[in-house]
Amino acid sequence: MRVNQQRLRSDIESNAEFGAVPTDEGRGRTVLTGSEPDRRAREFFCERLRDAGLSIHIDEVGNIVGRWVPESADPDAAPVATGSHLDSVPEGGIFDGPLGVYAGLESIRAMQDAGVEPVRPVEVVNFTEEEGQRFGGGLVGSAVAIGEMSSAEALAIEDADGIPLGDALADIGFRGEGRIDASAWDAWIELHIEQSERLEDASVPAGVVTSIVGLSRCAVEITGEADHAGSTLMDDRSDALAAASEFVLDVERATNERNQTSETAVGTVGKLDVSPNAPNVIAGKATLTVDVRDVDYGSIEYIIDAARQSLARLEDERPVETTLEHPWDRHPVEMSERCRTALHDAGSAANLDTLDMHSGAGHDTMHVADVTDAALLFAPSRDGISHNPLEWTDWDDCADATRVLAGALARLATE
Repeated sequence: MRVNQQRLRSDIESNAEFGAVPTDEGRGRTVLTGSEPDRRAREFFCERLRDAGLSIHIDEVGNIVGRWVPESADPDAAPVATGSHLDSVPEGGIFDGPLGVYAGLESIRAMQDAGVEPVRPVEVVNFTEEEGQRFGGGLVGSAVAIGEMSSAEALAIEDADGIPLGDALADIGFRGEGRIDASAWDAWIELHIEQSERLEDASVPAGVVTSIVGLSRCAVEITGEADHAGSTLMDDRSDALAAASEFVLDVERATNERNQTSETAVGTVGKLDVSPNAPNVIAGKATLTVDVRDVDYGSIEYIIDAARQSLARLEDERPVETTLEHPWDRHPVEMSERCRTALHDAGSAANLDTLDMHSGAGHDTMHVADVTDAALLFAPSRDGISHNPLEWTDWDDCADATRVLAGALARLATE
């Protein structure tokens, strides 16, 4: 099979125009779910699906599925599916998500051009609200597709202005009917940019993910007492920010300790809000998030337990009160050996090296792997940069990774 690099590039560059943001370097875009750029991106994708002869189904939460059923295929057989997402973070790059969507479409076109005769349908998917920048915490469309969240629950999620997801999708004409059922797929493969430097450092064009890290997220609140910065003596202070600073360092220390046994463990306090946030007022409250990930769930437990111990110590040593909520907890996910083998074999057939590696980010595949055989394929990221206009994957690398994807999909669809 021959992947048409220019056709793939044209699709991705055309998509990059929707929500394009001015930037001194690189190419950026902002495509929030339910926005005008999202509508245009979805409509263009549907046009490209029709051009390739695929039928289209849009479910109630806006997930889009293009379906190819050649004469050789049993239309009732479980399909092989691929895809990713078209939404972005604010001022994100042009490859995160769209590469996987359009590489999936290009894989189908390559199979069509090569006269491949699948015995089962092949589908390419755009999942709704993967990034979680406007509605919910991310991976919304795939959560509905696997049955973890109902359509009604998803449609009721409100943005910061109180607009429900259902209304936003209806406004752009992409609130469809029914629910896409990922458990009905025979297999799923997602191509995504790596967002790290391992492939670039190894000069390898494609990475086959062995497992996706588990991910836990905690919400922490530390409450002290706001008071005057000039007239309150140091011994009389209940400084929430000072306590929060110790907590951040405790999380970092525990993560570094765990790195002695698991080098892939990471712990991050990435969000900190301070109240009243004034230069001449002692902080009365600090709210933080803790994000912990590893391929070994024991590391996650270790770091979160250390966070709880840190808060208990702060309450003993400082006049503060603390709370920790743990709303998001996902275990590591192993990728399907059958799908991974198909990817490695496709790389060999195309004379392209492939490298086994773990994924530090979840992507929609984290959900889909709960209900069917699934795999995640990485393309190199220049300098590991992502969620940034400087995000870049060379067009040759896009095409090579798509060749691996197309070969694996063809094998799975013809088995």
